Amino acid sequence: MAAKVHVGQILTDADLNNLEQDEAFETAYEKALRFLEPRPRSSTEVKQHLLKKKIELDTADKVITRLTESGLLDDTAFAKYWVENREQFRPRAARALRFELKRKGLSDSDIKDAVGEMDENDSAYRAGANRAKRWRNLERREFVEKLTGFLVRRGFSYSVAKDAVVRLWNESRTEEFDP
Repeated sequence: MAAKVHVGQILTDADLNNLEQDEAFETAYEKALRFLEPRPRSSTEVKQHLLKKKIELDTADKVITRLTESGLLDDTAFAKYWVENREQFRPRAARALRFELKRKGLSDSDIKDAVGEMDENDSAYRAGANRAKRWRNLERREFVEKLTGFLVRRGFSYSVAKDAVVRLWNESRTEEFDP
């Protein structure tokens, strides 16, 4: 943003202070835009990033407000994006997703809306499918131990993991196994 200053203009201390604040805001805004460029972020992530870059708290808050008003920062949309991305590429249990979203500073209502009515059985099946292909030649006991441990580490309950493992074991014994 160009400052409205012209040659010969005499600036007061207040004018200089306003110019410095405007410059600090624009610098912070540019940093926030660059941080948002690779992927969506939560408001808390952007604020933490700005504070880490030595931006003053009130300036960071103003940047967050401007980004939110312009539609570039939306915690509800971010939560949905995060869950969809996880479900597509690295399925996790609903409780693991809730934990991740909470760490990103999202509200309980945004988290609840994003996680919604997830089908944990389907997520566990999809999460274990590639590992099941890799481990299909193992003995049943070792297959079950490894895959169950993997799914439990992804946040699935033991019963959900066990059901997915049984399904994947049975499917791995068929000729056309390709989950």
